[in-house]
Amino acid sequence: MQPTTNEPPHIPLRAAGWPSRRAPRWAIVAGVVLVACGVAVGLSHRPTKAERGTDLRSFLAILNSDIESCSGGVRESLYVLHAIDSGSSHDVSVALNVAEVASANCEPANNELVDDLGTEAPPESLSSYHLQTAVTDLINWAAPDAVAVPADVATVLTDRGKPAEANARLTLQRALRKLDAQRAEVYAALAPAIKALSPQSSPPTLYG
Repeated sequence: MQPTTNEPPHIPLRAAGWPSRRAPRWAIVAGVVLVACGVAVGLSHRPTKAERGTDLRSFLAILNSDIESCSGGVRESLYVLHAIDSGSSHDVSVALNVAEVASANCEPANNELVDDLGTEAPPESLSSYHLQTAVTDLINWAAPDAVAVPADVATVLTDRGKPAEANARLTLQRALRKLDAQRAEVYAALAPAIKALSPQSSPPTLYG
């Protein structure tokens, strides 16, 4: 007779590999609560009108600081031309240098502050006013429009007393009208936010 052996019972292999641990129900509930709290805090923290007004004034100050040197150069170039035309100054070479420097100073490549306009972004609290349009308009005011005006002043000074002077002055007048129109676009883009949040504030000073 063959001796009998007690074999262990047959246990089928698991088809799905190692079992995965399920997160405790309390952990899932806690995660949902944390997410909900975060959303609620984000929605409840809406800036006040006073806070938005402060953000707007800071933003306007930044824009004015970035464009100030370019705008001032436009003013100075027109001033020296008027001085030459009126006879209060006869130093054409100095006036010409002022105009040429002013034109170059409105080029983003030559002026770090003007170049910074390309990276300026309105505060998130002012998003409903779409102020990025004003930034784009201001960049266009500087270059090419503000670049052209002092350059045309320089041409007028160079052509004084020559047959080409009349045409140079007409070109300057056209450039000034274009600069004025672009300035109006900048101010129009800023006007709603200024009126609603800080009526005592002013847009950047743009000469021309």
